[in-house]
Amino acid sequence: MTSSSDLIHELRASRPSAPAELRTRVREVAARQPALSSWSWPFPVRRGLLVAVPAAAALALASAGVVGLARSDVSQQSAARQSSADKQSLESAAPESLADAAGADQSVGPATDRAQRISATLTVEVADSAAVSRAAQDVLDLTRSLGGYVVSSSVATGEQGSAAITVRVPVDKVQDAITGLSGLGRIVTQQVTIDDLQATLDELGKREASVRAQAARIRARLESETLDAQTEAVLRARLQTLRAELQTLRTGIAATNAEARMSTIQLTVVTPGAIGAVTPPSRIDRAIDEALNILAWEAVIALGILIVLAPFALVGLAAWFGRRLYRRHEEERLLAT
Repeated sequence: MTSSSDLIHELRASRPSAPAELRTRVREVAARQPALSSWSWPFPVRRGLLVAVPAAAALALASAGVVGLARSDVSQQSAARQSSADKQSLESAAPESLADAAGADQSVGPATDRAQRISATLTVEVADSAAVSRAAQDVLDLTRSLGGYVVSSSVATGEQGSAAITVRVPVDKVQDAITGLSGLGRIVTQQVTIDDLQATLDELGKREASVRAQAARIRARLESETLDAQTEAVLRARLQTLRAELQTLRTGIAATNAEARMSTIQLTVVTPGAIGAVTPPSRIDRAIDEALNILAWEAVIALGILIVLAPFALVGLAAWFGRRLYRRHEEERLLAT
């Protein structure tokens, strides 16, 4: 009686073999028609990217424009209220007491418990072109005495002299700076804008703490656990990504703190004949500035997302290539059987 093992052996020995012509034909068909992958994505990836990338860019630009326009509108309304109050106070004050009135207004001072971006725009009228030159020199001396610096300066002398000077001074000295600049002549326009930066600073700080905690946990695993090569490589790649993100966050925090430490003052000095040529920044200009700031932050966020997702994308790409090589190897083995 034949045992089951002998029967299996006889079946394997008598296994039919495909003719050489059939094998050659199968190889030709396989070469002309690559095998369909079970992981194939029915949606055309290239066509999707051609649609998704412009759509994402358009969405980013549109959101930045809308938010920038809204913020410029808020700044314009705040400036209008401030200008109206200043106008009423100036109409009731004598020309020689304008500097005292500006110094008595303490509403332009920064909040001591929050990070803020403070900017001011002033237009001062002086008697003649010679007074423009003297006022420009006084602005430089005042800025240095307050611990600030000059960003830009343009002085034009002649029949209708004028000067445009932009300075930055510490926020705790902004009231002294406005008071000193207001005393150069008759105030024509005055606008003070305060933007809160504390919320942005808080978000950056929370994200920095989270990234630090994640990095600490990964370092602890690498130092205390015995890991296989693949797991250790993934953890080290993730740690490198976290370090890069941490550096970006530190840069953002430092830039925000620097913005909050210094205020920006734009001063225009004119003579009576040149007042008509002075125009304050328009709403469009403010909207463009706000939109550019928002686009910069969107770019920082997108870069952070790309840095975080890059290791996972590399792992997925390696897995896809490995599966493809495995399937090709299996096809060749089956054809060689």
